[in-house]
Amino acid sequence: MLGRTRERIPVIGMGTWAMGNSTGERHKEEVEALERGIELGMKFIDTAESYGGGRSEALVGRAIGEVRDQVFLATKVSPEHFGYDDVLKSCEASIERLGLKYIDLYQLHWPNPRIRIQETMRAMEELVSRGKIRYVGVSNFSVEQTTEAQESLPRSEIISNQVRYSPSSREIESDLLPFCEKEKITVIAYSPLDTGGIPAAKVPKELLRKYDMTAAQIILNWVTYREQVTAIPKASRMEHIEENAKSLDVRLTETDYQALCKAFE
Repeated sequence: MLGRTRERIPVIGMGTWAMGNSTGERHKEEVEALERGIELGMKFIDTAESYGGGRSEALVGRAIGEVRDQVFLATKVSPEHFGYDDVLKSCEASIERLGLKYIDLYQLHWPNPRIRIQETMRAMEELVSRGKIRYVGVSNFSVEQTTEAQESLPRSEIISNQVRYSPSSREIESDLLPFCEKEKITVIAYSPLDTGGIPAAKVPKELLRKYDMTAAQIILNWVTYREQVTAIPKASRMEHIEENAKSLDVRLTETDYQALCKAFE
C-alpha cells in the first residue's frame, strides 16, 4: 500500500533522472525502455520538472500515452518554485509536458527553508481540490521537515518521502526509516543501485547461486525487503529494465537479508 491509502504500486518502479539530456535516437531508446518496463509490470514511474529541463517529463508522457490508466505517475516540483503561485504554475506546466489531465503523486523535490512550508502546502492542497494531483509527497526531507510538512496539511496527508537508499547509503535506517514505518509513510528509494556503482563484490556468491540472480537483482531485493520501501532504479536501457523486473521473482529470507545487512556494513 502507498502510505495510508489503498493505492497499490509496484515495489520496483522506474526512475528517470538524466533522461531527456540526450537527443535523437537515444530519446527513442529511452521511451522504448519505459514502455518495456510497463509491459513487465513496473507501472510506477517517477520524474521531475528539473530532469532534463522538463524533457524527461515529455519522454515519460510519450511512453505512457496509450496506457495512462495503468501507470502510477509521480513527478516533483523544484524548491525554487515553492511559492504558492509558483507551485500551481509548475504543476500545470508538468501536466502539459506529460500530456496528462492529472498527476498521481506530486512531490516537493528538496526542502527550501527560505519559503514557509505552510505556503507551499496550501498550494498543494489547492491542487488536490482542483483534481490536478491525487496525492502529496516529499523528497529528501528529514524527520523534522516531514513532520512540519504534515502539520501544514489540514486536509491531506504526506504519503511518501523519496530519499536516497542503497547498501552504501543507509543513513535513513537510524531515524527516518523507523519514523516512516511508524507513520505509514512510504519510502521511495532513489539510486538504489548507487547510479551504477553497485557493491557487487560484497554480495556473497552463494546467494547469487541460491537465488539465481545478479548482484543488482539481489541488491534491489534487499533495498525493498522492508514493507514500507519501494525502489525506483533508473530505467533508460532495455537490458537494465529486464534485469530489474526480475528482481523480486524470489524474495530473500530473513536470514539472508540479515547476512546482507552485515555484508554491506
